[in-house]
Amino acid sequence: MNKFMKTGFMFIFAVFCTVALQAQKFGYINSQAMMAELPKVKQADSDMEAYQKQLQKKGQDMVTAFQTKVTDFQKRVQDGLVPPKQQEEEEKKLEEERQKILAYEQEMSQLLQTKRDTLLKPILDEFNTAVKAVATEGGYTYIFDQGILLYFDATMDVAPLVKKKLGL
Repeated sequence: MNKFMKTGFMFIFAVFCTVALQAQKFGYINSQAMMAELPKVKQADSDMEAYQKQLQKKGQDMVTAFQTKVTDFQKRVQDGLVPPKQQEEEEKKLEEERQKILAYEQEMSQLLQTKRDTLLKPILDEFNTAVKAVATEGGYTYIFDQGILLYFDATMDVAPLVKKKLGL
């Protein structure tokens, strides 16, 4: 009798697990392709490119001014117009300016990353909201990014529904 109850319980458990798995609905999306289609992403990329050029121009102007100062200093030293004490002071100033240029290069990387995060955060939030809305409305249990899956049923692509939510 005890074996019969265990067997019956195992059978019922297996049926419930099978039903639960069959009730789940899965979907996938290629987020990179979708994001590339969004006009807001294209605008953000354009803004990033303009900002990067602006920062690079400032850096190039700093380098050009530094090179001019170095060339002028070397010429004055060669002509014997700079006393040793003044030469040390000017070399120290030039080294400080060189360090400022190096620091600006690092700062530029940080500024670019901050700008990118600022521009993309609202876009990513909108995208995630649209995916969640599609998942809720469509009764999806899981939606995977296409790049992570090894196999998927093309009929499960929710990209058209997300595009509709995003107004594309």
